[in-house]
Amino acid sequence: MWTEHAHQRLHEAGYRRGGARSAVVELLGRQHCALSAQDIEEQLRGEDRRVARASVYRALEQLADLRLVTRLEVGQGIARYEPLLPDGDHHHHMVCDACGTVVPFEDPELEKTIERLSRRVSFDVAEHDVVLHGACKDCRG
Repeated sequence: MWTEHAHQRLHEAGYRRGGARSAVVELLGRQHCALSAQDIEEQLRGEDRRVARASVYRALEQLADLRLVTRLEVGQGIARYEPLLPDGDHHHHMVCDACGTVVPFEDPELEKTIERLSRRVSFDVAEHDVVLHGACKDCRG
């Protein structure tokens, strides 16, 4: 679903289909959570798709400009990217500051709390991302 949506938006924005950008879109469309540019490059290489990291970054920047992906700052100078679904469905992330593991989570109560907060302070929340930093079970002392 997201993959076709992304290809359509790219077409509407004047981008041609094919090449590195399409490879990045196809890969992101198969993922369940955020990937770094390096992760994307390595996975494409594993599929025998030779895509330079600069091309991956350029594709991610174009996708972000069109609001097709969201950029997740996980610390240590690393950013990860994941599709912004057209229906608004999303999840949040827990990041281990020691090993860099990213764990996705969903919490309906958190979503309700964000809605209540936005009504209470009269603020129209267009989107949100919650990133919890800490230590995973393997890195806890």
